[in-house]
Amino acid sequence: MNIRQLRDTRRLESWLRAGKTVELRKRDRVIGRIVPENAVESHGDWPDFGAIAKEIFGDRKLSGSDLVIRERGRY
Repeated sequence: MNIRQLRDTRRLESWLRAGKTVELRKRDRVIGRIVPENAVESHGDWPDFGAIAKEIFGDRKLSGSDLVIRERGRY
């Protein structure tokens, strides 16, 4: 959406209600973004670090220094 099209508030409102982020452009360069208030930014799919740690260590609770001492020779 360019600055001139920003005057069409009905279209802008419908996009924002649909959860879309609107980019404001001037001469095909993004100069700003209008983000819906309830928008949740996606940070991609992160691995489940808790499940990975449980798979490796089970239910054992080790302090940080114990882990460093045990893993020191692996690398």
